[in-house]
Amino acid sequence: MKKKIIAVVLGLTLCFGMTGCASWDRMVTDMKSDVNGGMQRTITVYTADGKELATYKGKIDIDTNDGGYVKFDLNGKRYIYYNCFVESIADID
Repeated sequence: MKKKIIAVVLGLTLCFGMTGCASWDRMVTDMKSDVNGGMQRTITVYTADGKELATYKGKIDIDTNDGGYVKFDLNGKRYIYYNCFVESIADID
């Protein structure tokens, strides 16, 4: 019984101790984004030679992948861009 109490106290101490860490803050922001369907973002899509293709603003959740494309939904439309560069600036305040 003592070991369980010590384990719980140690676990809570670690959780409360991490609340000031940047990695903890990022994890909380990611969880909020997942629950709320995205964050307020400005997304700019560029070609390989640096020309701007499009800019989007709104509450956007970007799909991460290893397939060479970026995918997101905005205002009832799905956008998929292949072989491009994407800049995403999120308002996390």
